Amino acid sequence: MTISEFKSSLLKNNPPAGLSTQLEALWYDGKGDWKSAHDRADGPADKLSARVHAYLHRKEGDIWNADYWYRRAGETRPDISLEQEWELLVLRILKNS
Repeated sequence: MTISEFKSSLLKNNPPAGLSTQLEALWYDGKGDWKSAHDRADGPADKLSARVHAYLHRKEGDIWNADYWYRRAGETRPDISLEQEWELLVLRILKNS
């Protein structure tokens, strides 16, 4: 799947079949459903899920919690827009799928 296809899928009511948990979380976030996105990112304990979780808390405005999750992911909070961070995360996950 390309980033364009992923973005186009946001026009649908349900995420495409076969998305990873992290990509599904970003899909729901792209739809404006932060709660559903967070519910998916909150369970897994891997670094990529922690990274998506960090982004979601940054978007929520809970910077302390976001920084905790960035540390769990082994990264630091980026100095870019939320839109740029979302796209970079989607691209990272698609590239490794």
